[in-house]
Amino acid sequence: MTDSNLTKAGKLIYITGGARSGKSSFAERQALRLSGHAVTYLATAQAFDGEMRARIERHQSDRPAEWITLEEPLDVVAALQTAHTPTVLLDCLSLWVSNLMLAEREDGEVLARVDDLLRHNSATLIVVSNEVGLGIVPDNALARRYRDLLGWANQHFAAAADEAHLLVSGLPLRLK
Repeated sequence: MTDSNLTKAGKLIYITGGARSGKSSFAERQALRLSGHAVTYLATAQAFDGEMRARIERHQSDRPAEWITLEEPLDVVAALQTAHTPTVLLDCLSLWVSNLMLAEREDGEVLARVDDLLRHNSATLIVVSNEVGLGIVPDNALARRYRDLLGWANQHFAAAADEAHLLVSGLPLRLK
């Protein structure tokens, strides 16, 4: 699917950066600015251990209690269609791609789901993703496959976005 085939209806704000770069905080500020407390937070993280559970709890405590939270690790498109707020914050694309891979989805299916998300969005959608392609080439096939799929998804979202931001050391750089 090429970008010209996408018929995105809602506004798309894409936010990327490295781990702990301030992406989520920046995205939350953007959502508050746009819609105040009328925000749906679409979370893709899964707590497989105590450390990840603590990370999720910290993210939950950081956002306004009035926001609606939908937790969906795989069927993000269906979850997005149930959101009835003017702004949806998807945190994060990188975990969603990882979840799909670990659920043994083929690469083509992962890419098709990314396209579906772009096509079926009618709200203002703020998408957070990690930029994983700045480091060394991973030493195993699974990690290289993940880096490549996420890199493709990141490019696709950035190309379709109305706004794109890169966070570095807590500082946002507007890309477009």
